[in-house]
Amino acid sequence: MILDTHTVRAYTLPTTIKHGLGALKHLADEVKALGIQRPLLVTDKGLVQAGLVDEALSVLRKGGVDVVVFDKVMPNPSIALVDEGVAFYREAGCDGLIGFGGGSSLDTAKAIGVVAVHGGSIRDYEWADPNPITKRIPPLIAVPTTAGTGSEVTLWAVITDPDRKVKFNVGGTSLIGAHVALIDPLLTLDLPAAITAATGMDALAHAIECYTMAYAQAFTDAVALLAMEYIGQYLRIAYAQGHNVEARYKMCMAAMLGGLAYGTESAGAAHAMSQTAGGVRDVPHGALTARLLGPVMEYNYMAEPQRFARIAQALGEDIRGLSVWQAAEKAVEAVYRLTEDLEIPTLQELGFREEDIPLLAELAVKDPQTIGNPRDVDYDGYVRIYRRAFEVGRRQQGKDGS
Repeated sequence: MILDTHTVRAYTLPTTIKHGLGALKHLADEVKALGIQRPLLVTDKGLVQAGLVDEALSVLRKGGVDVVVFDKVMPNPSIALVDEGVAFYREAGCDGLIGFGGGSSLDTAKAIGVVAVHGGSIRDYEWADPNPITKRIPPLIAVPTTAGTGSEVTLWAVITDPDRKVKFNVGGTSLIGAHVALIDPLLTLDLPAAITAATGMDALAHAIECYTMAYAQAFTDAVALLAMEYIGQYLRIAYAQGHNVEARYKMCMAAMLGGLAYGTESAGAAHAMSQTAGGVRDVPHGALTARLLGPVMEYNYMAEPQRFARIAQALGEDIRGLSVWQAAEKAVEAVYRLTEDLEIPTLQELGFREEDIPLLAELAVKDPQTIGNPRDVDYDGYVRIYRRAFEVGRRQQGKDGS
């Protein structure tokens, strides 16, 4: 890692993290402790239909909390969705937020909070230097129902701008962080296997990219490595046994730790690619990131061989007797193998075509997360990575006989 001796690194955690089996039953107490009188619960209709929202509402109403529900969240939340949520928040006279769901719901809740205190539209708060966010968001409790984004503890929200066909980042400051993260692994027991796989791989991408990024520091290294260890040990089990409580608990912790690995910094090429490509095609972020992670690691490992060797070890690879280069390659192989074991859709199956590569590479190189990548990457580098990702997809489809 190249050290910048002129920069002082810092880490701030504005979120109180509470976790445990059945932690949801303490939701009303947490709302009252923050002094919230009328929270807006931000969620999606899928969780309403699954009955999980009713569980949360039952706890809140039994606790005497006057809650209002906004259940219009969609994957890859848009500017219009956030602004609609802000209008709803104001019209209902709310004074706090509960983000309840996956990363899209938690990001939407954070974004609603930003606009609620600043005014305007969420498009006005795209990350920049200086940061346009200057005020703390209203009290927010983040309750994740997936084990992936770690948005309950990150200082970012990712919003889609359909006009520009891009996703953009809001945050990079503790002012956007949730006040409380309430993590109940029981909420993840009924996740479909495909979502378990995609969200788990997203958590792994957070850990790996933040461990190898140009901004890595001691705290982020520590939490990223433990996240990798948990994922290496438990993601396949959670995928194969959805009601394995130990595996679900450890994956929830892995997602949270992966989120903490960010701090106020960015990630690297895999997220630069998945966020920009996700603006071109409305596809699940986790699955897309997962398919790109192996090819990005294959491109990057020669820049940080010691760190990639440590990744291999964290993922359970036996690196005894290997050179540092051989061990680093083991990390790449481990992630490719995990991606196939979890049956992550190929780029082709996600709807991308090789003719898209020039556009996708052009968008990726403009993404600010590019500068955090451990290996120098330009337009030609992104073209190379995308070609490799499509090649792996063709090989996988041939193996499957499709």
